[in-house]
Amino acid sequence: MAELLRSLQDSQLVARFQRRCGLFPAPDEGASENGAGPAEDAARAPGLGHPSSARGKGGGGLANGLRRVSAPQASQKYIVKNYFYYYLFRFSAALGQEVFYITFLPFTHWNIDPYLSRRLVIIWVLVMYVGQIAKDILKWPRPFSPPVVKLEERMIAEYGMPSTHAMAATAISFTLLISTMDRYQYPFVLGLLMAVVFSTLVCLSRIYTGMHTVLDVLGGILVTAVLIVLTYPAWTLIDRLDSASPLFPVCAIVVPFILCYNYPASDYYSPTRADTTTIMAAGAGVTIGFWINHFFQLVSAPTESLPVLQNIPPLTTDMLVLGLTKFTVGIVLILLVRQLVQNLSLQVLYSWFKVVTRNKEARRRLEIEVPYKFVTYTSVGICATTFVPMLHRFLGLL
Repeated sequence: MAELLRSLQDSQLVARFQRRCGLFPAPDEGASENGAGPAEDAARAPGLGHPSSARGKGGGGLANGLRRVSAPQASQKYIVKNYFYYYLFRFSAALGQEVFYITFLPFTHWNIDPYLSRRLVIIWVLVMYVGQIAKDILKWPRPFSPPVVKLEERMIAEYGMPSTHAMAATAISFTLLISTMDRYQYPFVLGLLMAVVFSTLVCLSRIYTGMHTVLDVLGGILVTAVLIVLTYPAWTLIDRLDSASPLFPVCAIVVPFILCYNYPASDYYSPTRADTTTIMAAGAGVTIGFWINHFFQLVSAPTESLPVLQNIPPLTTDMLVLGLTKFTVGIVLILLVRQLVQNLSLQVLYSWFKVVTRNKEARRRLEIEVPYKFVTYTSVGICATTFVPMLHRFLGLL
């Protein structure tokens, strides 16, 4: 078993998959004096003795004892011999990014079914929190380059195990399948096939882009499957959170904030804490938004159970135009709220902690990063579930 796990974690396995799909490193890729390219230097940073991960107080460390990972100064050069796989997996990788879910989930809420969006958001937040925190506890490195070609640079500073892209894709696709099969009328085999194809493409894209080993991806799928099985009996309770006691919003804010503020410390700065705070805050905001809607009766509550299975209506031009209009109006309002709250929260925190305005390094300090991210994206979640539907009704879009 140990030998199997080592083979699944081997960077050579990732490299062989890339070569089979027509992705090769450019010849004479700029190597450092010790024979390792810049991407490998960054990949080695998490816990593998890279200078930027050394402990201590000196050497230009960031606040809270953190140190910045040395990122590649130039993009890694590569040769593409099969553009079908290249564009397929680059597109599939985008389907696993937070931007996709922050777009897809509001669209589901405004245009398809608020009941489904609420469940999807909560499961997504749970899965992502477990995956993100597991990375910084296990501290397993990403595939080394060389031999692997890395197509993404932002994630290099993060650890690899488990793949949160694989976790999110698996959680969203199969939660959507389970939640709709007794709600809407459609061929179950078709829904299952779509869930498998979506999650498989995202998982394979993480190997193709050189960001995860096979073991990282399989670990993410396994952890997600376990979480879905364990939480499934409580899904009906999740559906009734909006009718909880008047003290529920306090818990919905305090608990996620404490979890984010006490995120596992690291010897160097990586975006995992900020990303986790963003996801947790958005989930808290959505949950509070549903509670506000129910408590103040601002909008009609999502229907939990339908008397009969509903047919999925055919997509018409009018429906498409209406959906895109609602989506555009909602996204514009969300972006305005996000910018306004972010600027205001940063100004308050900078003044409170006596930090020079526009100091980008200060944004990474624990006492600034977590509060401003949390306040900003909690506001975004509340806006998406409460104020956007009210604006839709005011504009006659409902």
